[in-house]
Amino acid sequence: MVASRITGEIMLKRLLFAASLLAGLGISSAMAAPDGAQLYGRNCAACHGENGNGGIGVPLALPSFQAGISDDYLRKTIHLGRPGRVMPAFPALEDAEVDAIVRYVRSWNRGISATYSAERVTGDPAHGRKLFAQYCAACHGAEGEGSKGTGVTFSRPRDLPIMAPALNNPGFLSASTDAMIKATLMRGREGTPMVSFIKQGLKEKDIDDIVSHVRGFENHPLSQEVTTAKVDRPVIAMDSPYDLNTTVENVKRAVNNNNFFYGRVQTLEYGMTSPANENQKQVIVYFCNISLLNQALAIDPRVGMFLPCRISIVETNGKVQVMSVNPAVLSRLFNNSELLRMCDELSKNYTAIMEEATL
Repeated sequence: MVASRITGEIMLKRLLFAASLLAGLGISSAMAAPDGAQLYGRNCAACHGENGNGGIGVPLALPSFQAGISDDYLRKTIHLGRPGRVMPAFPALEDAEVDAIVRYVRSWNRGISATYSAERVTGDPAHGRKLFAQYCAACHGAEGEGSKGTGVTFSRPRDLPIMAPALNNPGFLSASTDAMIKATLMRGREGTPMVSFIKQGLKEKDIDDIVSHVRGFENHPLSQEVTTAKVDRPVIAMDSPYDLNTTVENVKRAVNNNNFFYGRVQTLEYGMTSPANENQKQVIVYFCNISLLNQALAIDPRVGMFLPCRISIVETNGKVQVMSVNPAVLSRLFNNSELLRMCDELSKNYTAIMEEATL
């Protein structure tokens, strides 16, 4: 009993000591509040800019943008993302972390925010569809699919500060209330191509009709093929009946036969160890197609991290294997459905090159 009491006293003293240290650092014994700046830097800055000035993502610090959206809209956007668009979902972030990010984003324009009713707007969706085609489709797409690409390349910034978002998107429709969409149509967004349609001559009833049409996208979503990337295998791999050197030459020849130009061959370990220690039985063949490269960068400049194209050739225990990352994985990683067609085409090209090299 005495030993147990002494042990308990020791533990209590240690806990009190630890608590005093935390208090001295300005930290309570409870879990410290999430740091919004750190969370933003880790999850958001790469696309939206360190100071919210935009890039691949919209400029979150733009006063007219912040004045037109609610905190709830920001929270839901972070949680849900925009399926098939550039904005990914962040389901792993806890509510407290999302709230911290929202507070940090709001700190760029203190006192600027909006709240909106959750009530549905009543309008004539048939008339709204006609108005949408006349006033909105040029930027947002005929079916609300949004503008193409990100507007950013490696050589220049985007021409417009905000690319028109996809309105026919489950993430947008879940995050936006009818009242918020209506307010945006009525007021516009200064500093962006979004104008006030009241100033364009529309009546409030017309705007109600457009809102009803946009809300109707929930009943007529874009096809699943457009919004979801389906990848059967993340790696394309084939066995080669030839030795390593012959397989490399076959790949180089097949690259040229499939309208790509051969770049170079180097070991997988190039630059990671001294040349004398590089494994000569593990090599990469680099190749490219300039036209395809330009198309890919116009859709999403982040694709540049995976270019030029490459195929790895590895010899293990006398057996040679040819392999590559399946390009279709890119559209899933980047959450950009526009890449689907191009990635599918690239996957077919890779497969054709590898099949020809291993025949």
